[in-house]
Amino acid sequence: MTVEGCIDTEEGKATLASPRRFSPLTAAMLACLLAAACAHGSKPAASSAKVVLEGARVFDGEILSGPSTVVLEGDLIRAVGPRGSVEIPKGARVVDYTGKTLLPGLIVAHAHVGHTSGTEMGRSFYTRELVAQQLTRYQAYGVVAVNALGMNPPLFYTLRRELNGHTAGADLYGAGPGIGAPQGAPPQMQVAEDQVSRPRTAEEARAVVRDMAEQGVDMVKLWVDSMGGKVPKLAPALYRAAIDEAHRNGVKVAAHIHDLEDAKALVEAGVDVIAHGVRDQRVDDAFIQAMKDREVWYIPTIQLDEANYIYAEHPAWMNEPFFRAAVEPTLQQHFEDLTWQRETLASPEAAKARKAVAINQENLLLLHQAGVKIGFGTDSGALPQRIPGFAEHRELELMVQAGLTPAQALRVATSGSAELLGLKDRGRVAPGMVADLVVLEVDPTQDIRNTRSIHALWRRGVEVR
Repeated sequence: MTVEGCIDTEEGKATLASPRRFSPLTAAMLACLLAAACAHGSKPAASSAKVVLEGARVFDGEILSGPSTVVLEGDLIRAVGPRGSVEIPKGARVVDYTGKTLLPGLIVAHAHVGHTSGTEMGRSFYTRELVAQQLTRYQAYGVVAVNALGMNPPLFYTLRRELNGHTAGADLYGAGPGIGAPQGAPPQMQVAEDQVSRPRTAEEARAVVRDMAEQGVDMVKLWVDSMGGKVPKLAPALYRAAIDEAHRNGVKVAAHIHDLEDAKALVEAGVDVIAHGVRDQRVDDAFIQAMKDREVWYIPTIQLDEANYIYAEHPAWMNEPFFRAAVEPTLQQHFEDLTWQRETLASPEAAKARKAVAINQENLLLLHQAGVKIGFGTDSGALPQRIPGFAEHRELELMVQAGLTPAQALRVATSGSAELLGLKDRGRVAPGMVADLVVLEVDPTQDIRNTRSIHALWRRGVEVR
C-alpha cells in the first residue's frame, strides 16, 4: 500500500499507518528549526548596512557569470558586476565567496502549510507555531517564498500579514481556502469546513470569491478532479463563475487537475494556472496552442506522484543529512518499516504513480519546448510524504530528468515563479531586487543535485543560518 493509501482518521486527524520499528532522527536540527520559528516577531527595522559578496559566480536566468561582485545595501541588491568592475563602498563588510555559486532564492508557487505533522494531517495543525516552523524549514532549504495553494483556514490571512517581511522564514502567500465540489476533492476526511469552500450554485461561488478577494488572497484555487472517478468534480458552471468573479476582482485563478480533458476545459474557461501536470495522457497540439495563446501557466508538481513510492525504494540519498534533516522522526520511522516498503512497492497504486510521473515528465518537456510558461511547485506539505524543503530540490532533479537543462529548471524555480506570483522584486540577482540569495559550494548548472550543497543563505540582506 502506498503512503497515501495508509490514511486512517481519529478525532479529526488523518494519520499514516503506525510504523513497526524506530530509527531516531537528529533532534538538534528539529530543535533549531523550532527555535528559529519562534523568532518570528515584529518586523525588523530597515537597515542601511552595506555588504559586499565577492568572487562567486552568479546565476541569473539562463547563464552563469564569471567571478562577480554583488553589493547589498539594507535589504536590496545595489550593484552586480564582474569582479573588479564594481566599486566597493567604504566601510562595507566584505564576504569572500570565491569558487562558490550565488543564485536567487527558490520560489514555490504550489505548496501547503499547516496541514501535516510527522505522519499525521488535519485542521489541528494549522497553528501559528507550526506554520512558522514550516516556513523556517523551507527557508533552511533555500526557499524564500511559498504560495500555499488552498486548504488555508481564516488564520492564513493574519499569518500572511504578520510573517512576511522577516528573515526567520520564507514569505507566505496563498489562495485562502480554495473552492471544491460538495463531497468532492479535496476529500472531506482530510480538511475541515473552513479549509475549503464548497458552493452549490454559481452565485454562491461568486460570493465566495468576492470574500476571498476582500480578505487578501493572492490567488483563487479550484479543485477540478474526480480522484479517479471516486468523487464528484466541481461543475463547469461553478468554476466558470468563480473564474469570472476572480478576474473581476483582479485575482488569478489556479486549478488542480489530473486529466487533459479537464485542463482543456479550464483553459477555455479562462483559468490562469494549471496547478498540476496532466497525468492521464500525452498533451496534444490543441492544448499546447491554447496554453500559449492564453498565456496560461503550467506547474507540473512531478514529485507529488513520485512521493507515493520513492521512499519505499529507499534510494541512497535517503541516508544523506540533507534529506534526513527535513524528515520528522515519526515519518522517518514509517519509511523504515520493511513491511510497509514491501506492500507499497507491490501495490497497484505504486504502478499508477510511476506511470503518472512518466507522463508528467513527457508533458512538461513538450510544453516547455513549445514555449508555455512553466512555474515551480511540489504540493509539499499537502500530505506527510510530500516533504517541505526536500521536495523542492527533488522536483528540480525530476525536471532535469524530464529533459530540461539545470539552468532551465533553476530559471523556472526563481524568476519564472516570481513572475507567476507577480513578485517583481524577487527571482533575480540584479540591482533593485530583494537580497534573497542562496550560496552554493558547487555549480548547479553542471549538476542540478548541487543545489543541495548550501553554504549560506541571505534573506533581505541578512545572513541567516
